[in-house]
Amino acid sequence: MLLNPYENFLTQLRETAKIMKLPEHIVEIISKPTRVIEVNIPVRMDDGRIEVFTGWRSQYNLALGPTKGGIRYHPDVTKDEVIALSAWMSIKNAVVGIPYGGGKGGIRVNPKKLSLGELERLSREYIGLIYRYIGPDQDIPAPDVYTTPQIMAWMMDEYNKLVGSQQSAVITGKPEIVGGSKGRDTATARGGFFVLREALKVKNEEFQGLTAAVQGFGNAGSFAMKFLSEAGIKVVAVSDSKGGIYSQNGLSYNEVLEHKKSIGSVVDFNGVGNITNEELLELDVDILVPAAIENVITEENADKIKARYILELANGPVVPKADEILYEKGIFVLPDVLANAG
Repeated sequence: MLLNPYENFLTQLRETAKIMKLPEHIVEIISKPTRVIEVNIPVRMDDGRIEVFTGWRSQYNLALGPTKGGIRYHPDVTKDEVIALSAWMSIKNAVVGIPYGGGKGGIRVNPKKLSLGELERLSREYIGLIYRYIGPDQDIPAPDVYTTPQIMAWMMDEYNKLVGSQQSAVITGKPEIVGGSKGRDTATARGGFFVLREALKVKNEEFQGLTAAVQGFGNAGSFAMKFLSEAGIKVVAVSDSKGGIYSQNGLSYNEVLEHKKSIGSVVDFNGVGNITNEELLELDVDILVPAAIENVITEENADKIKARYILELANGPVVPKADEILYEKGIFVLPDVLANAG
């Protein structure tokens, strides 16, 4: 069964509204995005063909200020997914107390199949279609799944050309040389690490002697492994989109990183066994870090989760029904709207 992230958000909203006794009109306002832009993006491919990609930008709620949130490139991205992610961004920005609403963008594309030139043309065309609706005082995009500082630089450059002025604040997550922030690449994982540290204090636990498994070895997941390892936690499993690896003796961050750089995946790492992403989630560890995509912990596998802590570095990795099961099991879930706020 396909899980709809927007329906998951609405379920979370309704349950939270009951607890907070929110007036119905407030729930009604929060349950709908302010604006969703859908665009069809024609791109000339390297072989001369024109291919059309579908993209979205959701500006969910502007109550606290301009909307803010990433843009993802993924073959399975949908309009409802983008809306849900922008809704969670609205909550997240409010939780951490910054003056922004929630926004999110996405293009349905497999970026791994595009050349560098095709990626640039896609990124620039997308901005060309939405630039009237974004800007430092309207909506500020950023990187997300499979988007990079280089892509942000192309987008900023295209925006500046179209508006006729230099607006560095229109995009975050760009390279430092063109105005990006130092520490941006580690911010999500570092923030999650601090949240975990505070949770352990509440439970009177120390880092030393704990074990962890990290699903996802992108920006958030790889740095999460680094920070956890440096704190004395034994990371016994990591994974990426192609699969995962497991060693009960623990994994070396630097060695796994070099392996990933050399072959493009963490799988087939020297001397350890391969596992699936599904198997990683069910490992007997203290800390589980879902740092990849949404909807990975469901009604079907929630009862098999053995971790005592779940650090949500991905957006929406636990579906609402699974949340109930985890609560009944006494698992301490550190929610995405706090844990991955950076």
